[in-house]
Amino acid sequence: MKKILKTALFCTGLFSTMAFADVAKVGILAPVSGANAAEGEEFVNGARLAIDEINKQGGVAGYTLELVVGDTGQNSAAEVSSATERLLGTKGVNAIMTAYVSGTNFEIDLMAEQDMPYIIAGNPSQTKKIIGDNGDDFPTIWSMVPEYTGYHTDLIPIVEKLQSAGEVNLPNKKLAIVSSDNPYSKSIASQLRDLAPKQGWEVTEYEMLPFGEINDWRAFLSKVRQNPPAIILNTDWVPANAAKFVEQFLEKPTDSLVFIQYAPSVPEFTDLLGNKSNGILYNIMGSAIGTPAMPRTKEIKDKYQAKFGSPTGGAGVSLYEMIYIYADALAKVGNPSDRLAIGKALGETSADTAMGKIEFDTNSHLAKAGDAYLPTLTYQIQNGERIMFSPAKYGNGKFVKPSWKK
Repeated sequence: MKKILKTALFCTGLFSTMAFADVAKVGILAPVSGANAAEGEEFVNGARLAIDEINKQGGVAGYTLELVVGDTGQNSAAEVSSATERLLGTKGVNAIMTAYVSGTNFEIDLMAEQDMPYIIAGNPSQTKKIIGDNGDDFPTIWSMVPEYTGYHTDLIPIVEKLQSAGEVNLPNKKLAIVSSDNPYSKSIASQLRDLAPKQGWEVTEYEMLPFGEINDWRAFLSKVRQNPPAIILNTDWVPANAAKFVEQFLEKPTDSLVFIQYAPSVPEFTDLLGNKSNGILYNIMGSAIGTPAMPRTKEIKDKYQAKFGSPTGGAGVSLYEMIYIYADALAKVGNPSDRLAIGKALGETSADTAMGKIEFDTNSHLAKAGDAYLPTLTYQIQNGERIMFSPAKYGNGKFVKPSWKK
């Protein structure tokens, strides 16, 4: 990304001595009120950190960047639609980005209708469902995350590899899955349910709860305790819900590894649980690689902490990188209102970021997956820290047997 910054800042000359009359406005969709406000604030702050840096160094292509926030509240369809329409109707907004908002990503169609450059990191399964292989019909829409195949294919092999290495004892080949009824969580849970038997595992429990605040997981956990599996997977992504799940699991833990989707990557999760979070596993794609093998993540997180006085998870880092990718596209095009040209430049991105190398598939418009691009990263919470142990080449530690495991 240093290359991006250099291109963006110096392609138009002596910005340090120029007075900028022109402003390029960047819209951010974020849930800055409601249950996910803490993470929504990370969206905004990550983008603001990058914009402040770019403007301090002279702007890009003769423009200073300005942030415009569209609050999506509880991320309901009505709230997302309203916030999107407000940004689309704001004079001077010629690019919009987000980590996630609607879950179904229906707002993509609203963006495409106005040729609005839109960078999104949420639910690529839904992005692919909308775009299909018809990328030419969505020239300004780009996903910063790859298809979630790794969430379905990698979990069981990773666990079996731990057993083969003698790092964990699996009592059986049984898997229990619980999810909440939203497109992101449901897609991951249902596809793993269907794939597990093909990998030689039995799904003993599969339960779908209504999406929203969940304070009681005990009915599901009671069933699990009657037939204890080697793995328990919860794909609900809300940190407060996940914290409740762990607390209630630990009331009478089974001899199981516990995976939770996404939520443990958010600082709120460990803030709520403290030491009770130790031993919990999660994997994530398209997220920041915060290890010595990828020092850029630490650099960004340290700058974020210094500026805002609080830590950031993957969302803040992701929005920071989105701004720089947009700045590079603007530097190439020179005119923020030439939306189609900006969209084309975004699609030509080849950037080393905190998440890995970002390049886009020209058909689906999803980021490319794999160790050479964006790998599936598997973490364990240890002493309140997020320790990545797979893939080993990026890792900053090793798996440790949870305290409740035999």
